[in-house]
Amino acid sequence: MTVATSKKADFDWVTIVYMLLIHVAALFALLPGNFSWSAVAVAFILYWITGGLGITLGFHRLLAHRSFELPKVFEYFFAFCGTLACQGGVIDWVGLHRIHHKFSDTEPDPHDSNRGFWWSHMGWMLHQIPADEKIPRYTQDISSDPVYQFLQNWFVPIQVVLGVFLYALGGWPFVIWGIFVRLVVVFHCTWFVNSATHKFGYSRFESKDNSKNCWWVALLTFGEGWHNNHHAYQYSARHGLTWWEIDTTWMTIRLLQALGLAKNIKLIPAEAISSKQ
Repeated sequence: MTVATSKKADFDWVTIVYMLLIHVAALFALLPGNFSWSAVAVAFILYWITGGLGITLGFHRLLAHRSFELPKVFEYFFAFCGTLACQGGVIDWVGLHRIHHKFSDTEPDPHDSNRGFWWSHMGWMLHQIPADEKIPRYTQDISSDPVYQFLQNWFVPIQVVLGVFLYALGGWPFVIWGIFVRLVVVFHCTWFVNSATHKFGYSRFESKDNSKNCWWVALLTFGEGWHNNHHAYQYSARHGLTWWEIDTTWMTIRLLQALGLAKNIKLIPAEAISSKQ
């Protein structure tokens, strides 16, 4: 078995500098003149588009787990929204997530929560890990697609183009809030799914790992916090299973289904849910 993480793994300085620059730039939002409610509104809208429609629905449930199907043009649209979250290339994201599920909370898991909150939240990304070399094996369904190759290789220039558009629309406040503050918020909300939901909450199913259902992560990530449900039935498009396990991404998928777009939706068997109520 290949070890995916090592306590002596070399630092990934490109990622470290990348993350540092984005976090430092976000601090400029505290300076006088860089705040406006319209800039905050832009950040919130982009938070929903990139974190909700992009990462949660697009990268995660649609691409990584193939929980449902969409016409290709819509699949590309949601993947583009995820690319705007600037969490690395789509192929890398999907590959590492699939590796995580295959080896969840064991040594080959890139963000094994047994190594501590910091490691599972962010530390793993700041090191060169062997799991990166395994990505091609886990992404054969998308790695040869020219659209995904483009999104993989050009996610930073795409973000720059968005920044230029926001600057033309509202100056530096729109750039600082719509790009840097928004990226930091979406980063950490996404990473809470790797860290907090493997530490805080309750377990409904036996998933053979540390995954938990955590309500506040679910609120921040459009339903991703019902993580034990997800790890027990990874293929399911629905994560929240009760009326109070709010899963807005599942609601969006249902809307896409009503519009005749989402098809072949995979779900947890009803008897499995009823036995755990």
